[in-house]
Amino acid sequence: MKIYGVGAAEGIGIGIAKVVKEQSVEVVKRNISDIEFEVTNFTEILELTKAETEEMSRSLEKNASAKEAEILVGHIMLMSDPMLIDEMVNLIKNEKICAEYAVEEVCNQYAAVFASMDDELMQQRAADMRDIKDRLIKKIMGLESNDLSTLPHGSILVAKDLTPSMTAGLNPENVLGIVTEFGGKTSHSAILARALEIPAVVGLSDLPEDIEDGSEIVLDGESGEVIVLPTESEKSEYTDKKKKYDEAKKLLKKYLTLPSVSKDGKQVEIVGNIGSPDDVKKVIENGGEGIGLFRTEFLFMDRDCMPTEEEQFESYKQVATAMEGKPVIIRTLDIGGDKEIPYMGIAQDENPFLGYRAIRLCLDRKDDIYIPQLRALLRASAFGNIKIMLPLITSMDEIREAKSLIKNIKAELDEKNIAYNKDIEVGIMVETAAASLLADLFAKEVDFFSIGTNDLIQYTMSVDRGNVKVANLYSAFSPAVLRSINRVITEGKKAGIMVGMCGEAAADPLLVPVLLAWGLDEFSMSASSILKSRQIVSLCDSKDLRAKVDKVLEMGCESEIKDYLKKISEELGC
Repeated sequence: MKIYGVGAAEGIGIGIAKVVKEQSVEVVKRNISDIEFEVTNFTEILELTKAETEEMSRSLEKNASAKEAEILVGHIMLMSDPMLIDEMVNLIKNEKICAEYAVEEVCNQYAAVFASMDDELMQQRAADMRDIKDRLIKKIMGLESNDLSTLPHGSILVAKDLTPSMTAGLNPENVLGIVTEFGGKTSHSAILARALEIPAVVGLSDLPEDIEDGSEIVLDGESGEVIVLPTESEKSEYTDKKKKYDEAKKLLKKYLTLPSVSKDGKQVEIVGNIGSPDDVKKVIENGGEGIGLFRTEFLFMDRDCMPTEEEQFESYKQVATAMEGKPVIIRTLDIGGDKEIPYMGIAQDENPFLGYRAIRLCLDRKDDIYIPQLRALLRASAFGNIKIMLPLITSMDEIREAKSLIKNIKAELDEKNIAYNKDIEVGIMVETAAASLLADLFAKEVDFFSIGTNDLIQYTMSVDRGNVKVANLYSAFSPAVLRSINRVITEGKKAGIMVGMCGEAAADPLLVPVLLAWGLDEFSMSASSILKSRQIVSLCDSKDLRAKVDKVLEMGCESEIKDYLKKISEELGC
């Protein structure tokens, strides 16, 4: 039987169904007599659950990256929210009720608020809250949670839904595929499946309820096809598909030691995005030629206080040293109302992506946030090829104010005879419509551009990238977005500065030839995408492609552009 869902993580999975049926837990409102014991017991279980989540986060950071581990960091932050905890404790004390009922009541209230919001990112927070609730209640009641870390080799996991805590515990060596009734491509479980490189199909609304443990299943994580109890012919077809897919992955290994050069000799840099010093290892293992984006906000999360200048210095130094002279572009803090960091005291914005965040926050809080970070970056630059990147730039004043701070810190370091790279490069992320429109002027003021397509698409198209109702508008193939990208590269080239890209579009197989032909110098991406992108570059003749890809600038429909670029990709043999 063949059914279709949403392809959430590419790859072919062939194996035996392991059906996960979550234990139904009925929470009864019980009156208690020993309030002190109930509160103490709840507090201890909460701390134990947080500790376990921290361990899962560390494991996930090791197996995937800090970006994916942030999902579980978000769980820890929710469980550390004083308001949330106080509401539960007060309910136990004031109503003299059991802890599991207090958790049920409070978490359901929060989940309902999140679920009612139009923003899909907030709706995902509702799923996170339900995950936390279920884990806490089971621990309080002494019930076992499903342990998916011990699934046997060859398992295809079948479930109504997978929570982040369940997905994080999967062993990619044993789990060959994931099939769920609920979820979407941007759900946390789908993100984690991609990071762990486990083929996944989600959103199977007609997933049969009578699938039994031991049933054979095959799935295609790209097309979204799932076959339950495949015929011999179907098994043979998918076995061939899997063989071709695995062979293609193996062939990429030859690009580990090859330079990123096109057929006509155009040299580019294919580098990695990271969230912590630990992520560097994967970039190096995948042949990364540098770091194109170090998201420093991860250093500020999952903690109770601001990282000191010394802590930041050690992290930046570690990355610079590990890359042995290769470029390391470090983005200054990009955080704001959309990320909850209690110790920073940042009020939640009604529209966080248009609010008090990134460079706006940092320039407003120079003394406690920005100057210590910039000084740590300058000091670390003595140990490698560090470059400083400013996020969310919309005006010349922001660039000049930041550069003035850097100049002053340099003078201070000179007075103290502290070493740093006196010629350190300072660039900007081009991720707003304003920055794109002012690219010609900004290019004369900075040393490099890095196009952040994730936000550039959002701001250019006026579309909330987390809102499923307008998800069709969120695309790098939009004519407006492509024109904007082309303009930024063109103006950067005119000014003689390096132009890179650190958004997801940098690794899109259909866009790599376009970006190469337009003159992009640096492609920054997740470590797992580096070799495939290098292979595509090697198949391209950038000069020959230029006239072909320029035609997309004359097209007015996204579908027309994608169809045209697919033909080019087929011609190249990508």
